Amino acid sequence: PPLPDVVGIFCLFSVAAALDFKYHHTEELEAYLKGVHAAYPSLTHLHSIGRSVEGRDLWVLVLGRFPTHHKIGIPEFKYVANMHGDETVGREILLHLIDFLVTSYRRDPVITRLLNNTRIHIMPTMNPDGFEATKVPDCYYTRGRYNKNGEDLNRNFPDAFENNNASIQPETQAVMNWIKNETFVLSANLHGGALVASYTFDNVTGSLKGYSRSPDDDVFIHLAKTYSFNHASMYKGMGCDSRQTFPEGITNGYSWYQLEGGMQDYNYVWGQCFEITLELSCCKYPLADQLEKFWRDNKAALIEYIKQVHLGVKGQVTDRNGNPIPNAIVEAKGRPHVCPYRTNEHGEYFLLLLPGTYVINATVPGFKSMLKTVEIPDNTGNFSALKQDFSFSEVSIRSRAASCPKTPLYQDLERASAATKPTLHILVLMTVMLVIFK
Repeated sequence: PPLPDVVGIFCLFSVAAALDFKYHHTEELEAYLKGVHAAYPSLTHLHSIGRSVEGRDLWVLVLGRFPTHHKIGIPEFKYVANMHGDETVGREILLHLIDFLVTSYRRDPVITRLLNNTRIHIMPTMNPDGFEATKVPDCYYTRGRYNKNGEDLNRNFPDAFENNNASIQPETQAVMNWIKNETFVLSANLHGGALVASYTFDNVTGSLKGYSRSPDDDVFIHLAKTYSFNHASMYKGMGCDSRQTFPEGITNGYSWYQLEGGMQDYNYVWGQCFEITLELSCCKYPLADQLEKFWRDNKAALIEYIKQVHLGVKGQVTDRNGNPIPNAIVEAKGRPHVCPYRTNEHGEYFLLLLPGTYVINATVPGFKSMLKTVEIPDNTGNFSALKQDFSFSEVSIRSRAASCPKTPLYQDLERASAATKPTLHILVLMTVMLVIFK
């Protein structure tokens, strides 16, 4: 073969050879990611989204046909692992996922189409300080769970149901900025200590008993099942001991246990990104000789889950001159979000919806809404959601952003829509009563 192929093959083997089944500490992890980027410069983009308390980079490797920037119509996907520093399996299997994706590109038609039609962001560790601080690996809790300031990063985000008073950590802020700067559509964060796929909501206010349902509960159940049923054993729902059973290997977060300030709810509410939490190992920090089995158990599920970013409907909202309209609200009727889902700077929207018939409502503040009925097929196999554009012929302005409360309360949204009229009657009645008593 001509020389470039030999060089390519050599690079390929040198990268593959560098990744064995063991734990990679900060320097090795950085060296591996830099090696992959050097070997596959046109398929990958490596950048740090910030630094930990102790100054370690929070590396993200982006993979895709256009790795350096967002391309119109191509959805953004992310995996984040090792948010709890002592939960280590996700950190390593994401490195093996990277290895699998780059070495399969142009060899495996499914992976090739996936990378050509999806921009995949992989963050192997969100809490490098906690990982380095875990000196004695343990199956159960260690201090390494927290960041250097002793904060639990999965209790550190703004909360959708109550004011979270935790002071935002550098790692959390970096992820919040990252979510704000990309149009993420789908995500998962990888944990350990159980074997289950957990989905939004994690918190609740008021008197809900045992289940905190989001407006997109059906989609979340589908996403969680996609992972659990493609995993070697998660779908069996055995959990890790007799006290914990999860039918079909999934659970509503709140049904399992309530938590405030979690990352998955933050993604969904403020980031317009559907995220689930994957608990991948009964033992938080298992022995390195088990890592190969963890990779085998999760490999198919990791790939199948990424494909779900192509569920539903996507499109652009433009004005009469064909210019994109940012901040237009685009939502499916009957699925209101407290922070309305809005178009990005390119006028694009992405809505994850299961196959079926929906009415999509596009609204430019100050103008009449446009409604379009769409029949959504299952397009994940085609690596492209249904395309539905909206053109506002009377608009030639840039719309203002619809306001999003700092502390959205989902119950308030339901109450407001259900109880507008009775509330008015009560107000009138109270006014009359006051007049009489005065």
